[in-house]
Amino acid sequence: MAKEYKLSPERLEELQTELTYLKTVREKEVADQIKEARSFGDLSENSEYDEAKNEQGKLYSRIAELETVLSNYVVIEESAHDQDVVGLGSTITVLDKEFQETETYQVVGSQEADPMNGRISEESPFGRAMLGKAVGDDIVVEAPAGAIHYQIVEIHR
Repeated sequence: MAKEYKLSPERLEELQTELTYLKTVREKEVADQIKEARSFGDLSENSEYDEAKNEQGKLYSRIAELETVLSNYVVIEESAHDQDVVGLGSTITVLDKEFQETETYQVVGSQEADPMNGRISEESPFGRAMLGKAVGDDIVVEAPAGAIHYQIVEIHR
């Protein structure tokens, strides 16, 4: 069975737009680069041709990846979850019990994860530990550095 990708409506639109751009504009640009590089002569020592073919490979790889995601996605509906528990799309504020610091994260699908900007995948250890929990719950997240203890302070959509 194919993996199901969970996407917000905004992310779905971004991926569809990117796929359209890659298939229309970018694919033509890469084809033109290859055509131009071929005109330089001997392909065995033609670095421009090699670079253009590498770019084409990356392009087709990204197109295939996007097509896979867009053929197996589910849109995250904000109203689909109980507001009192952590679910996909929830923004949560947690208290790190060791350092007594609060941090805010949004739980998102794996295609939208961006940990550096507070967007945590529901498939990550942190995301899995938070799903279904409520305000006041104590959670232990198993990390490579050891167990980290959190308490959920706030949940909002």
